[in-house]
Amino acid sequence: MSDTLAKYLPEHAVKPAFELIVENRVHLKIVNERATRHGDYRKAMNGKHEITVNGSLNKYRFLITLIHEIAHLVAFEKFGRNIKPHGNEWKYVFQQLMVPYIRPEIFPNHLLPLLARHFRNPSASSDTDTTLSLALKQYDKANDKNYIFEIPYGSVFRIKNGKIFKKIAVRTKRFECLEISSGRLYLFNPNAEVELIRD
Repeated sequence: MSDTLAKYLPEHAVKPAFELIVENRVHLKIVNERATRHGDYRKAMNGKHEITVNGSLNKYRFLITLIHEIAHLVAFEKFGRNIKPHGNEWKYVFQQLMVPYIRPEIFPNHLLPLLARHFRNPSASSDTDTTLSLALKQYDKANDKNYIFEIPYGSVFRIKNGKIFKKIAVRTKRFECLEISSGRLYLFNPNAEVELIRD
């Protein structure tokens, strides 16, 4: 198992992450990419703790996602099943589990202050922290996607589910876009990945 983890995690995170998996009796599955989530946790009927993480994630995002999901397990075990999935108990546990990894042997130096800031009050997804998300994305395998903040107003683009939009305006921190087929307006985070449709 630790040999497998070495393919997905920063070198100095493998041993402590493996120990955390063993200590919490986690059945870890590395799966093909899912567009809607990086990972998930569930307690199976037989009582096993099952965690899945997308194998396509870069090693830093993989580590954050793995610890995020283990934090669900630990928070439920410690505080009971009635807590909110991303409530204060989970935030506390996620912070505690993540702190030992926020060091220069594991993450590049320029990510450390962004991680420290994010983990003062971690959100349900690191994707909603635009600065951190963009910093992590530079370690993704190269792809042909653009970020919505990069494309000009009036551009037409496609998202993963195939829907086509036109970028219209900016509203506070998000971009207002018109779905071409329905005429409905949607708001996108600046770091949403889109495929630009060229004329």
